[in-house]
Amino acid sequence: MTQIKTLADLIEDRLPQTQCTKCGYPDCRAYAVAIAAGEAHYNQCPPGGAEGVARLAALLGKPVIPLNPDNGVERARPIAFIDENLCIGCTLCMQACPVDAIVGAPKQMHTIVAELCTGCDLCVPPCPVDCIAMIPVTGDDTGWDAWSQPQADAARERHDRRRARLSAEREAAEARAAARRASAGSASAGLASGSMAESSLSTVAAHPTVATPAAPADDAEAKKRAIIQAALERARQKKAENAAHGIGPKNTTNVSADMQAQIDEVEARRRRLGIADDHAEPAPKQDIDQPKKS
Repeated sequence: MTQIKTLADLIEDRLPQTQCTKCGYPDCRAYAVAIAAGEAHYNQCPPGGAEGVARLAALLGKPVIPLNPDNGVERARPIAFIDENLCIGCTLCMQACPVDAIVGAPKQMHTIVAELCTGCDLCVPPCPVDCIAMIPVTGDDTGWDAWSQPQADAARERHDRRRARLSAEREAAEARAAARRASAGSASAGLASGSMAESSLSTVAAHPTVATPAAPADDAEAKKRAIIQAALERARQKKAENAAHGIGPKNTTNVSADMQAQIDEVEARRRRLGIADDHAEPAPKQDIDQPKKS
């Protein structure tokens, strides 16, 4: 049976699939849906550049217009590079990568799989030790001249697989949480039934630990937070040493508003998890790209 593609499908087919969010949407699919619904312009994709705008204009029967500078500029495609000497294995870059192009494990050095990297920049802002740099690798070639359709198709497939995996992991976690709640509810119901007898009440009062067993998961979570906190403390010390030698962070300029929002979200999540404390230095506000005036 032949599948009939929607307008959003056709638009998505013409996007470079870097999943960089520079268009203002969480991924290329969301941007395609927004264009099809008339909620977004077709000139908001910097990785596609001028040719990308022309592709969409031809599909939509609209005039070719300049790339919106509010979303960024057309540029040579970069690839992320991780400084092994500074990486603390926090995994924040792995969580940010939309196409699973970063390999590593907690407390272990991470590395970029160069042929999989789309140059989206999303791994840079979350890094607490500024150990990631974006290196241009296509010379004077920009936009679609720096990116091929097979690369776009492969990136799209990896992004879709990652999204499906994360969805399955969330569902599994929710199922485990529901099972724990059900188990706790059954235990509470049994305790309430037994408490109808005065002798059972006395027993429970004399041995409160019977009704409140220790939770090993809490200990494991506390240990995990302590390990991450120690790693971040080492990172702060390294930053202080660099500052003393006049070496500043490499990735704190020309950050978009979307990037800054992601930094703020990561910092908020760290505070909620208890990773940051009162003595932790706050995340500095980045210099935000401003549209160029003609």
